[in-house]
Order: sequence, then C-alpha cells, then structure tokens
Amino acid sequence: MTQEAVKSTHLTVKNMLSSKGNKIANQFVIEEYLHYSGSGSYTVKRKTFQSYNSIIARITSDPMGPDFIELDPKYWNYSNTTSKYRRLFLGEGTKQTEAKIKSNEYVLTDLNTSKLKEVA
Repeated sequence: MTQEAVKSTHLTVKNMLSSKGNKIANQFVIEEYLHYSGSGSYTVKRKTFQSYNSIIARITSDPMGPDFIELDPKYWNYSNTTSKYRRLFLGEGTKQTEAKIKSNEYVLTDLNTSKLKEVA
C-alpha cells in the first residue's frame, strides 16, 4: 500500500459578500485546495468560515467520500452576527444546523486551539 502525499496546496482568503456585492468586514471564507498524489491523484477542497479571529465552521469536500462538516462548539452560535453569516456559509438556518449536530451529521470540533496565536 502506498502512502498518499500532499503534492501542492492553493489557498485563497476572501471577505464574504453582502446581497449587494459589498465586502463584509471581519467575515471571511478561506478556500484551500490540497492536491494529493500517490496511487492516484485527487484534490480535496476545504472551505472555512472565519468571523473576526475565530474559526466557526469548516467544510471538507473529498472526492473519495461525502462532505465532512465541522463546527466549533464554542463559536458556531456565538452571536447574532456570527449566526447570520454562518447561516449564509452553510445555506441553512440555525434549527437545521442544530438538528444536524444532534444527528451527528455535523461534528463539533475545536477549530481554534491549534491556530497560530497572534503576535503582540
């Protein structure tokens, strides 16, 4: 069995956009493409929603299986502003998100502990 290796990555960070197409301050979507090579080549896409300095949600799309959706247990429903843009990112309301957490379709994962700390 051969081990898969990341061949290359591509990362973009963009402000979320309002319904009028304006950039929304402090609300970001980070898209990362991980290109793997080994027994076969494939690409994993990871989309992350960040509000201010906190990661709220992450969607990993893997051609080898279904999408994997993670939410930070502390921040996923932190404030009205966070909830507004999380709903936009996931394309669903809070009640649908709560039901998917309860059914384990979405996984609560600490998405913020391992991020790099800001330098003072």
